[in-house]
Amino acid sequence: MLDANLKTQLRAYLEKVIRPFEIVASLDNSDKSRELQSLLQEIAGLCGKITLREDGDDTRRPSFRLQRADAEMHLQFAGIPMGHEFTSLILALLQTGGHPPKLSDEKISQIKTIEGEFLFETYFSLSCQNCPDVVQALNVMAVLNPRIKHIAIDGALFQQEVDTRQVMSVPSIYLNGQLFAQGRMGVDEILAKIDTGSATREAAKLNTKEPFEVLIVGGGPAGASAAIYAARKGIRTGVAAERFGGQVLDTMSIENFISVQETEGPRLARELEEHVKHYDVDIMNLQRASALVPAMEPGGYHEVRFASGASLKARSVILATGARWRELNVPGEQQYRNKGVAYCPHCDGPLYKGKRVAVAGGGNSGIEAAIDLAGIVKHVTVLEFSDTLRADEVLQRKLRSLPNVDIITMAQTLEVIGDGQKMTGLQYKDRRTDEVHSLTLDGIFVQIGLLPNSEWIKGTVTTSRHGEIEIDAKGQTNIPGVFAAGDVTNIPFKQIIIAMGEGSRSALSAFDYLIRN
Repeated sequence: MLDANLKTQLRAYLEKVIRPFEIVASLDNSDKSRELQSLLQEIAGLCGKITLREDGDDTRRPSFRLQRADAEMHLQFAGIPMGHEFTSLILALLQTGGHPPKLSDEKISQIKTIEGEFLFETYFSLSCQNCPDVVQALNVMAVLNPRIKHIAIDGALFQQEVDTRQVMSVPSIYLNGQLFAQGRMGVDEILAKIDTGSATREAAKLNTKEPFEVLIVGGGPAGASAAIYAARKGIRTGVAAERFGGQVLDTMSIENFISVQETEGPRLARELEEHVKHYDVDIMNLQRASALVPAMEPGGYHEVRFASGASLKARSVILATGARWRELNVPGEQQYRNKGVAYCPHCDGPLYKGKRVAVAGGGNSGIEAAIDLAGIVKHVTVLEFSDTLRADEVLQRKLRSLPNVDIITMAQTLEVIGDGQKMTGLQYKDRRTDEVHSLTLDGIFVQIGLLPNSEWIKGTVTTSRHGEIEIDAKGQTNIPGVFAAGDVTNIPFKQIIIAMGEGSRSALSAFDYLIRN
């Protein structure tokens, strides 16, 4: 299972294990069980403090759990955690073996003292870049608190279970048998949902903070870049973000970031956060902005209010709230969201193996999604609103070479149809003839561009007819001392590298504003 180079790296990691523990495997005669058995035998052979037992009695096979003799804990993998989940496996081994997690003392204490009994089950796919955050967060919580149990389940391997629970999007998290959440979550987000008083406590803490000289709203590439440039000027800098990393967290592959030939969104997001933390920046996560109250006079304090009830003040503000995937906005889309309507082909594609799906959108994202899905699903139909595909020619040639793909142009999606539980098809109009057609489908992947996260600011700062914040050559909005950067603005070409440049420019402009006022 592991090549020589990977074994060498893993052996070095496992030297950090300080407490002995057992891996207890539940296996059968399947090929997958033999694969898992081989992997676990190799792992146990790399560390003298790890013992492998193959007498597990779990009904999910293949699966394995990690357990220590000196501490009660409930951490289990159902499936073979390779692909994106291999890092989750390594961290689980280290943390079970006594290596401290990268959490603050305050967060560790909160996890250890939370009351209640929690059985979490997370359905993931090995190609999902969002799933490891959830798996790793719940694993560390299970290591720290014996009342928290976690089972990470490969949805593609346990297809019957996925069908029974009608899991059509990953990560899907169940708590005590009921759907708890879907999508990327970290320790903070999970604790906020199960520790009901945490949001109020955090808001109260934020309300006591002294005013910032520059407050950045948003933690994506633009926000991170702005934070670094502002902090390097020696001014009091804060970042308030709904989730640090922004939409980069949902990006599978990045191949046009200059000087880095290839990386993945979640990895880049982690590196951005680590870079920001290298400076004296106050990072405040899980904060969704709800209103901006401009200063009454130049040099005064602007106030940013948040949905949590918190409020922060600053002499200058940089709006970097980014953008999100644009939705179809047709009947049935919200009803069947995560029940056939999906937005991440890399995450959810494996759940549609052997099924019929559509991709809405003929740009690069849509055609890349269709190409990837064609290798998994039975059939892909590409729906494009205009009369031609907009993707790069090299992608179009690849798409047209695939035998299980149909392309329909001049198609306007009218409605997502379902049976009340899941999506079963859609209706679209041929814009040439106005004739309405129906497609029988198990899912649709929406890839039709971006929508700026500016609703909360409309009516306060000037926005374009597309909802983008209008800025000048210095990143200044119509309000003195309020700047904007990145995908939320009217700057063309929504690219990571452009957002970073815009973020740094806005920070330099904010600093210039401060020294002049």
